[in-house]
Amino acid sequence: MTNNDAALTVAKTETKNTQLETVVVLGHQVNQIGKKLSAAEGTVGSADIENRPVLRTGEILEFVPGMVVTQHSGSGKANQYFLRGFNLDHGTDFNSSIDGMPINMRTHGHGQGYTDLNFIIPELIGSIDYRKGAYYAEVGDFSGAGAAAFKLKNRLDKNLLAFTGGENNYGRLLGAGEVELTQGRLLLGAERQVSDGPWTSLNEDIDKTAVNARYVNPLTDGNFTLTIMGYENSWNSPDQIPARAVEQGIIDEYGSLNTTNGGESSRFSLSSQWNNEFWKANAYAIHSDLQLIADFTYFLDDPVNGDQYKQEDERNIYGGAVSHHWESEWLDKPVTNIVGGEFRYDDIGKVGLYKTKVRETISTVREDSVNETSGGIFAQSTISVTDKFSAHLGGRYDYFTVDVNSNINENSGEASQGKFSLKAGATYLFSDSLEGFINAGQGFHSNDARGATLTVDPVSLEPANAVELIVPSKGAEIGVRLFDQQRFNISTSLWYLESESELIFIGDAGHNEASRASKRTGAEIASYFWFDSSWNLDVELAWTRARFAENTQEEGKYVDGSVPFVASTGISYGGNNKGWQGSLRYRYFGARVLESFDQIKANSTSTVNLGIGYRWEKTTVELEIHNLLDSDEHDIDYYYASRLPGEPEEGVEDLHYHPAEPRTVRAKIEYRF
Repeated sequence: MTNNDAALTVAKTETKNTQLETVVVLGHQVNQIGKKLSAAEGTVGSADIENRPVLRTGEILEFVPGMVVTQHSGSGKANQYFLRGFNLDHGTDFNSSIDGMPINMRTHGHGQGYTDLNFIIPELIGSIDYRKGAYYAEVGDFSGAGAAAFKLKNRLDKNLLAFTGGENNYGRLLGAGEVELTQGRLLLGAERQVSDGPWTSLNEDIDKTAVNARYVNPLTDGNFTLTIMGYENSWNSPDQIPARAVEQGIIDEYGSLNTTNGGESSRFSLSSQWNNEFWKANAYAIHSDLQLIADFTYFLDDPVNGDQYKQEDERNIYGGAVSHHWESEWLDKPVTNIVGGEFRYDDIGKVGLYKTKVRETISTVREDSVNETSGGIFAQSTISVTDKFSAHLGGRYDYFTVDVNSNINENSGEASQGKFSLKAGATYLFSDSLEGFINAGQGFHSNDARGATLTVDPVSLEPANAVELIVPSKGAEIGVRLFDQQRFNISTSLWYLESESELIFIGDAGHNEASRASKRTGAEIASYFWFDSSWNLDVELAWTRARFAENTQEEGKYVDGSVPFVASTGISYGGNNKGWQGSLRYRYFGARVLESFDQIKANSTSTVNLGIGYRWEKTTVELEIHNLLDSDEHDIDYYYASRLPGEPEEGVEDLHYHPAEPRTVRAKIEYRF
């Protein structure tokens, strides 16, 4: 069992006469007192993940306390993410990685920071390390709200075959196994998933395949891994719909106004890692493709052909990182140090936006090829001033350079920018079970490279202003963590986050859109209780106040899309031993602000999920019921103008929403050997 398997099997031994059952410690049951820099850090283990039913793969990010994961379109594209008052869209301001490989996509056809998690097989995740806030020198781009680092398993307890079937022709076949070689071992995994979805106007026709192959071997005095990952998916999109279309009986709540929307996506990667007590190094190569066809305004911009459009993104990504850890002394005080550097090169062969009709291209709004390069160096030291008090100081410098070749010559060009970010904090150990934290730091997210070289609007060809490549942010936090090995793990924090003008490139339109500077404050509580080896309870609460820093006559002060309150709680029974097991979970996210005057809000959303099963020595059967109460909720809501046939040319301002899927029942059988 390796240190990245934080699901942490404590013991499994055999003698001639006895065999002890596996004792599994969930990630939240690991004592982190004295091991983290803030109260907003944590580790999720594989056992945590396996014990929680998820409707979509992207929901694994909801293990980050306060995170909401939802969807406004087809299941094959990246989810929508909400955290700390941010509508993160598909990933901006939240850094995601897997074994050192970046998941966020820069200068992406569908949006800056695009984070698609569908290529990950959840059963192969060893752990998730999450960090909220911009207080960590190792994390660079997309770091304003926080980060999550996925780590794949280096060892499987058992080989695994599983099949899940459910309503709407849902089927998922999973296989995973481990082969011992003369030198090292090979881990293999594959997933096949199909589904039509609950939609009345179209079959979603999800056709997903994901494969993993991982070689693990000790090398010199460290551990070496070589991993190949492959993923392909295609789907039809049940996009968000205008409320008036349902009210007028044009479609029902699960219908679609344009049934030709959809997409195709693929991702292939080769990555390697080597680490020992003092050094970490990784390198990767990624190939990614996306074609996405959508229509959110119908006949507002083009009354004849309609407003359907296609976004394309095709790229190769190359990069790596290295870091060195060591212990030293300063003024006779022990000091822990880390220094490192990272490099990333995005070779974007095509990133484009096109007008389409029934998936056929009518015209090109904008098409570019982009070379985007970044490098970063960082250092951080933590000094133990006393046995109870420690302080840390760190910083990093990032440099970006981009070269854009556009079909509109005026928008071709080069740009570059650097950014230094400072991080600092302190911890105080009140007792062996109670620790306090204070942190402050600067973060940033990169902007779309096309926005940095923009001179004319790609639609009107009127003059347009370019934007900076880097949007800085800064924040601070105080918090405490209380831990009792036998009973609970509780952390709470108060935080502040300030972002400068959030100038972003709008992939749906092909131009820049500027928002004002913003300030966010909030409070969070994450609490986990275990009553014995079988019963566990978790309660996660997050409050946020998000406001623009300046008022204008034309716009209000409320940040569009921010979620003021999020609650998640669940109780689980069982584990990896034989017998009954189950979980019951409740998730709530409050009424969202849909426009800056706070006059129009989306309703709050509540969801209850149930999982129940029975485990024998090798076989497990499970029943999952998502949206147990069959509540009539919305996954997401927007407020904007669209135009249906016969409506005024300027369109109609209306609520547009994507309904949550109705009660969904799935059954699973699993065989481990």
